[in-house]
Amino acid sequence: MQRTPPAAAPASRPRYAPPQPEERPRKITSAFGERTDPWYWLRNDTRDAPEVLAHLNAENRTCAQWFQPIEDLVDRLKSEHAARVPPEDSSLPVLERGWWYQSRYRAGAEHPLHVRWRDHTTVEEILLDAAEAAGDCTAYSLGGIEVSPDNRWLAITEDRIGSLAYALRIIDRLTGATLPGQINGIDPDIVFLDDGSLLYIAQDPITLLGYRIMRHVPGTTAATDQMLYEESDDAYTLSIERSRSGAFVFLHLDSTTTSEVRYLRADASDCAFQVAIPRRHGHEYEIEDWGSLFILRTNAEAPDFRVVEAPIERMADQQTWRELVAEKPGTVITSIVHFAHHLAVGERHLGVGRVRLLDRRTGAESVLDAPSSAATLWLDVNADSSAPFLRYAWGSLSEPATRMALEFETGRTRVLRVDPVEGGHRPEHYAVERRWIVVRDNVSVPVSLLRRIDTLRNGKAPLLITAYGAYGHAQPAVFDRTILPLVDRGFVYAIAHVRGGDDLGKAWYDAGRLLEKHHTFEDFIDVTRALVAAGDADPARCCALGASAGGLLIGVIANEASAEYRALVAHVPFVDILTSMLDDELPLTTLEYEEWGNPSADPAAYRYIERYSPYDNLRPRAYPALFATGGLHDSQVQYWESAKWVAKMRRYQTGDAPIMLRVHLDTGHGGATGRYSGHEEIALEQAFLIDLTGAPPQPMSPPPFTRFEDDSQSC
Repeated sequence: MQRTPPAAAPASRPRYAPPQPEERPRKITSAFGERTDPWYWLRNDTRDAPEVLAHLNAENRTCAQWFQPIEDLVDRLKSEHAARVPPEDSSLPVLERGWWYQSRYRAGAEHPLHVRWRDHTTVEEILLDAAEAAGDCTAYSLGGIEVSPDNRWLAITEDRIGSLAYALRIIDRLTGATLPGQINGIDPDIVFLDDGSLLYIAQDPITLLGYRIMRHVPGTTAATDQMLYEESDDAYTLSIERSRSGAFVFLHLDSTTTSEVRYLRADASDCAFQVAIPRRHGHEYEIEDWGSLFILRTNAEAPDFRVVEAPIERMADQQTWRELVAEKPGTVITSIVHFAHHLAVGERHLGVGRVRLLDRRTGAESVLDAPSSAATLWLDVNADSSAPFLRYAWGSLSEPATRMALEFETGRTRVLRVDPVEGGHRPEHYAVERRWIVVRDNVSVPVSLLRRIDTLRNGKAPLLITAYGAYGHAQPAVFDRTILPLVDRGFVYAIAHVRGGDDLGKAWYDAGRLLEKHHTFEDFIDVTRALVAAGDADPARCCALGASAGGLLIGVIANEASAEYRALVAHVPFVDILTSMLDDELPLTTLEYEEWGNPSADPAAYRYIERYSPYDNLRPRAYPALFATGGLHDSQVQYWESAKWVAKMRRYQTGDAPIMLRVHLDTGHGGATGRYSGHEEIALEQAFLIDLTGAPPQPMSPPPFTRFEDDSQSC
């Protein structure tokens, strides 16, 4: 029997009167077309134009007014989220080059305390109190934290506004004083060499792309820093890390489809990076060091990757490669970690994670699978190749991560912990499914579903469906405690693993990018329709959620399937894609030509993007209710994209559904970063969905039973 209470009417509220910025038409010219943008003036690169800030503040006031009648619901949701967070929590200790590292939250703290110790007999060292370092910064982010080999210096990178332009700060551990001469405009990665010098990545001041590897000696000025490498191709991003053995520093250079790794011995005196394998278009790889060999995860002759080994000095010669793990149909090799005698390989088989373990001495091979078909398993943090154990974890949409350790010599496994959730969470109160849905071009798309066991498939439940579908990023179906308040009010939660991610491998990714991008949007719409047809959802109460490139998806379905969704949530949405991809001075544009196409150089790319660009395809129609967000200091998706999109959508709205924008004036792409401060936006988003769908304002009481015979079938 369905226990969901009858739908309540949305809260009554004063007349909705949002701001409507004036139209100031501006021509946007390019080699392959010309468009007029009436709201281009909302772009302000310096973020200080009074009229722009006045408009954004007006948007925020309107948003606050709309939520005022349901502020009790917002407060209740914030309390529910906070109640699920353990007051005091800590990460599992991680072994790295002889030290155990841990981050630990104290009661009420937004950010953790970072500590380390040698073994159980030594005194714990406090490295950094991130809560104290953050102060009152809403968007504080700690990028890197490293201790020098002689333990004298602590180096940290920090971003205080969410722009992803970090600052390097070095602290004298003897005195606790910060050295003068903070270095600004860098990427988060930092690595100490054995001689105590520090490597960091300097950013281009206009595009914010990291492009130079610099060597800094603590106590000296940045003006004397030595440049070790400069990348001239702005299609590549840079990252640096110390190898898990500690013997090397790896410099990773990655475009969307191509990678190159350079290496430097951590004890080298000349600081000259060597190329492991020269970049070749379409070749992606990563390396692990093991004595005189490199272990390589590569897509050479294997689109979904294989694992080989080769001598370090002859890595580029494929004749020296010895295959350790072959490519397997339906399986994507996602990661590798090597130990003294074992190789662990992270895999995704038909979209579900598992780990393959090889004993290098005996040749024995085993597979670690999640304990249920609804769960997925992955490699956990394994920072030290000398560790005598492997850490892995498994979980599902209803089950928090269970973190495990497997001891190599004994084969014994033990549970290290189950990630804590306060408030008496009971996984058995929820039903989890993985379903395959056939879409319009006869392709089967995997979908992950979560609902209460007493929310039946009778066509009456509200639905929240989400997807990302870009950059080859798979969206794992893992536990997210923030979704529970909706599910406990009768929502069905769905993740559509649409094309454009690499959930099912390279071909799945390629089928949702460039001139195939529209598959991403079609998959999402068709999955929604199939869930409605199967009785999972009420056709009048379908809601959709997406962020960043997932917000692009939301923008497209608003135009192409507006009548099929009751409410949409778009966080920092990438919706003015054509204008942004024509501007090569924006931080991500040149990096993303291989993802979306280059409309400045390719007429086919221009025309294709123009056909689906959400901002360019707004027309008079009854749009669904929309809650959009932006961040004033967002360098990934500029705030003016959501501001212009909302203004234009309101201009063309023929219905009466609210279209709202909330702009964070002191954060960037990720919004508020504290473990509690982020609850406000989640509470607003969920109150919006509850109100628009008439879902009950209070969570339903616990189910009267804990077993449920699921009659669901693949669609």
